[in-house]
Order: sequence, then structure tokens, then C-alpha cells
Amino acid sequence: MKLYYSPGACSLSPHIALHEAGLAFEPVLASTKSHKLQDGTDYYGINPLGYVPLLELDDGTLLREGPAIVQYIADQAPTKNLAPANGTLQRYRLQEWLTFIGTEVHKTFSPLFRPDTPEEYKTICRDKLVSRLTWVDGQLAGKQYLMGEHFSVADGYLFTVTNWTKPTNVDVSSLANLAAYRERVSARPAVQTAMKAEGLLK
Repeated sequence: MKLYYSPGACSLSPHIALHEAGLAFEPVLASTKSHKLQDGTDYYGINPLGYVPLLELDDGTLLREGPAIVQYIADQAPTKNLAPANGTLQRYRLQEWLTFIGTEVHKTFSPLFRPDTPEEYKTICRDKLVSRLTWVDGQLAGKQYLMGEHFSVADGYLFTVTNWTKPTNVDVSSLANLAAYRERVSARPAVQTAMKAEGLLK
């Protein structure tokens, strides 16, 4: 398999999942600025949407969208318990989290990275993010991870997007449960490995 990624982008989530699952894969750097691979290949020729992550399976099939990719990865290594079994209520709980993180958190960060976003709108986005992450902080009370005692692919996704609070000046300093949770996730060997591979840790 090949994972097309950009350092620190949302592709860090499947990068973490692949290491957690112990699956063999080749990371391929795909710049979200130049849209070129390191060998000069036009990334738009591989993914017309131009963004990451993109997972290329062994047979050449391409899988897009982080929440779909991480569930596929989890299902390739069922003994790792990265996702509950398909068809169970707990699996829908996982999908509930992945959807929430994708639509309410991830997408609200996006305008904060664009230089052409008006400052007034950035303020609205920051306020919404603090509101949503305050709710998440409450959900984490008394729990190790989003789904309880076991790390799931939703945790890799939440960790990835909450990494963006500092560069976008979203103040979550009052959210103690979230801070403790982020420390737990960041200490995981697979998370450390993925972040080092992307040059995010020395």
C-alpha cells in the first residue's frame, strides 16, 4: 500500500492508524502547496482533488477521505481493536465520532489556514472550535479515549486536528481533559513513529 501524505496535515491520522495496525506501507510525500511528488509527478494526475490523504491499495485501487481510509486500515488488522466490529452499535459510535471530527472540527479549522479568510470570519471559526472542543472535553471525563479504554482510529483523527490549535491561535488551555488525553495519545509509540516520519518530532 501507499499513503500519500503531507506533513502535519489530516493525513497524519491514517499514518498513525497504519503504524498502530502494524501494516506494511510506503509513505509518499505529496505537497499540498505545489501538488507535486518528490520525483516531479503531478499529484493531480493521481488524485484529481489534489488533497491528502489518499491510500493506494496493493491492487492499485485508490481510497480517498480520511474517515473511510482509517476504517479500512482498522479492518485489515482486526486483532488490534482499532475499530469495533462492523454492524455493531459501537461501530456506529465510531462513525459518529469520525463524522463529528470531520465536519465540526476539521472543516472549521480549514478557513484559519487560508490567508484570504477575513479576520471576522476567523474569529467566528475560533469561537465555534472552542465550543465544540469544550463539548469533547466533557465527553472525555473519566475516559482514556473517545470510545472508552481502547484507542481507536477516531483518536488518531482527533489528535491530528487538535494539533492545529496552536498554529491557528485557538485557545483550549482551559480544557484539562483534552490536554491530558492529548498527552496520552502523543505518548503512544505508533503516534511517535508517524510524527517522526513526518518531521514533526525530532
